[in-house]
Amino acid sequence: MVGGRQAELAIEQCDALGYEGEVWAVHPTRNTIGGRKAYRSIHELPAVPDAAFVAVNRLDTVEVVQALAKVGAGGAVCYAAGFAEAGADGIELQQRLVAHDMPVIGPNCYGVINATTGAALWPDVQGCRRATSGAALVTQSGNIALNLTMNRRGLNFTHVVSLGNQAGVRIEDCITYFAHDPATSAIGVHAESIVDTQSFAAAALAARAAKTPIVMLKTGRSETAAMIATSHTAAIAKPDSIYGALFDRYGVITVDSISQLAATLDFLVTVGPLRSNRVISLSCSGGEASLVADRAENNGVVFEPFAAEQSERIGDVLTDRVAITNPLDYHTFIWDHEPELTECFTAALDGAADAAMLVLDWPNAASKDASWWPTLRAIAAARATTGTPTVVSASIADNMPDAVCDEIRRLGMVAGYSIDETLSAMGAAARVGSSYESATPTMHLPSSPATGSNAILTEHAAKVLLQRAGCDVPESVVLGPQHPMPDVAFPVVVKAVGLLHKSDHGGVIVNVANQTALASAVERVRLLSDAALVERQVTDVVAELLVTARREHPIGVTLTLGAGGELVELIDSTATALLPVDDAGVMELLDRVSIGRILSGIRGRAPANVAAVIECIQAISSLLIDRPDIVEIEVNPLLATTTSAVVVDALITLEEAPQ
Repeated sequence: MVGGRQAELAIEQCDALGYEGEVWAVHPTRNTIGGRKAYRSIHELPAVPDAAFVAVNRLDTVEVVQALAKVGAGGAVCYAAGFAEAGADGIELQQRLVAHDMPVIGPNCYGVINATTGAALWPDVQGCRRATSGAALVTQSGNIALNLTMNRRGLNFTHVVSLGNQAGVRIEDCITYFAHDPATSAIGVHAESIVDTQSFAAAALAARAAKTPIVMLKTGRSETAAMIATSHTAAIAKPDSIYGALFDRYGVITVDSISQLAATLDFLVTVGPLRSNRVISLSCSGGEASLVADRAENNGVVFEPFAAEQSERIGDVLTDRVAITNPLDYHTFIWDHEPELTECFTAALDGAADAAMLVLDWPNAASKDASWWPTLRAIAAARATTGTPTVVSASIADNMPDAVCDEIRRLGMVAGYSIDETLSAMGAAARVGSSYESATPTMHLPSSPATGSNAILTEHAAKVLLQRAGCDVPESVVLGPQHPMPDVAFPVVVKAVGLLHKSDHGGVIVNVANQTALASAVERVRLLSDAALVERQVTDVVAELLVTARREHPIGVTLTLGAGGELVELIDSTATALLPVDDAGVMELLDRVSIGRILSGIRGRAPANVAAVIECIQAISSLLIDRPDIVEIEVNPLLATTTSAVVVDALITLEEAPQ
């Protein structure tokens, strides 16, 4: 432990966790640190250290770390700030800090806790207990890590790693290690940025192969390249959706809050993944049952009706005065009657559901709680008899006392602090189980950072490229200022050439039915641009789609689908995946967007040719993949008809070489 007060605190944390190995203090002037003899320098240590906690100023940190690397130390945690996060000087200093082969965690971090050995290279209080199994936590925030270790829900962490700037050891390194650590049942990750998404993907695949689930809390905005302001996708695609595509591809479970992260890790450590999202809910309140049913829609769990035999057994206890539904309100007339409660709960849990929850809010310390315990004992007996994983949850976290949580865990169940946390955790566990049953995903394509400026092709030029790639485009002709009216088959569409967002400026005229109307339309359009595009109007349209393929550094190459045409910015429903995707993956994206439901035909209307839609989307994707100079392809709309899929407007952005 190198330094003054922070090193002393780290020594205290090792002592608090019962670390049995040797702890050496290093300080240039003090004789003792934390009850240990203080050595004057790294070179005076009695042997090579397995790990070092370095808590000195940033300049001295570089010198100490270089000395540790020179003697062959196992690795170093660097507490000091003022490196890459502080500007150009700090960046140069950080490069010097890691200019060797020794692993470095940080800088600008709290460090590492290993609860399996009791080693804490950690300069602050922490709530870990010695553990032989549990979850590992990897985060860029020391304070978030500290707060999670203080949880009272009984969630044990085998390891806690605060990474700070990730100058050396990165998130994906930790995931790869913990994926194969026999003591670690699940990996919790809080990340503000992911430096190398290809390495992250490889680490996630390693965790998937080892069946060690990853639960991700992503905060902050992405460091993707600047949005392309001319495209509709730039207005509707959110950075979260791009990272979400990365996590979805590799089976990483995402959560929205620290409490959801803790609840999900606790469930996965205690119960593990679920085979499906079928669950049951029990409560002594119709209001609670309705609340659970409503909240389930946001968390991906389903409450299927009880089987006939189950309903009959439950009805034998509750009589015909109670509607036997799932979620079940078992009513107050069996409250405090443990045999009846046990019989009712056992029948409810003895079915096809993969998990159960009991909503039970506990009285405060000033109230008598004797009549609550029969319910808890009854659900524990039902769980023991049926083997159905069970969570006991309160409506709100305030109503779940620590002593009750301890007893819930002792009885082999999960303590859920609130309905939302419980449903979120069960839904996440079901997604983990589902991901293990699906095919192993292929690696996504990387995306290099932009090196030049962008140029935008005209609609006509963009369509030429797309037609060569295999897309269907309408027959068209471009009319300059002196061109005579063409002989075309009506109806046609007349558009301004070279004008972005043409519809917003009156630059698109549809349903042009004859030569007189064509001449008038061309004259109007020429007020907006020098040329007019005349093209065949597509009929038998079932739906208008937005299709965008684009490069999103540092994440990868993405495909986004959504509503097209005038609805593009009105219907907030898009789905994004990392390329490449197979035809089934494209179909899954279409199923996820609201406009996609129209493709199969609604209210007696004819369905679209979905195979043609998928073929065109794949052609757009392949063109982007094959042409590294293309930054973005946006087709809006792609008209899905009963017989084909036709590109009627397109925008292609090219990256120009730097001058």
